[in-house]
Amino acid sequence: MKDETRKSLVDILQATEEIQDFVHGMDFSAYRESPVTQRAVERDFEIIGEALSRIKKFDEELIEKISEHHRIIGFRNILIHGYDIIDEMIVWKAVVNHLPILVKEINEILGA
Repeated sequence: MKDETRKSLVDILQATEEIQDFVHGMDFSAYRESPVTQRAVERDFEIIGEALSRIKKFDEELIEKISEHHRIIGFRNILIHGYDIIDEMIVWKAVVNHLPILVKEINEILGA
């Protein structure tokens, strides 16, 4: 595995850990009432999407092991370019439903 790819995978794991820490103990209502947490989570999703975009450039074969990479990269683009139309529920569902799958896949790729 290329060094650039490994660095991006580690960046993704770090961002996922931060998201999990930010929302620990929260439900959707608490998340919706915390703009600071929302912005922190959104920023880490931007990092995840950018890292996946970089991996896609470095290693087209490896990126296929990440099941939702196209959607995650697209989500990153929405967060950055559509900042004024972000739906907190969509972000929350990404945290609850999709983040654990991403963590599992990245850990499998890294052999953790």
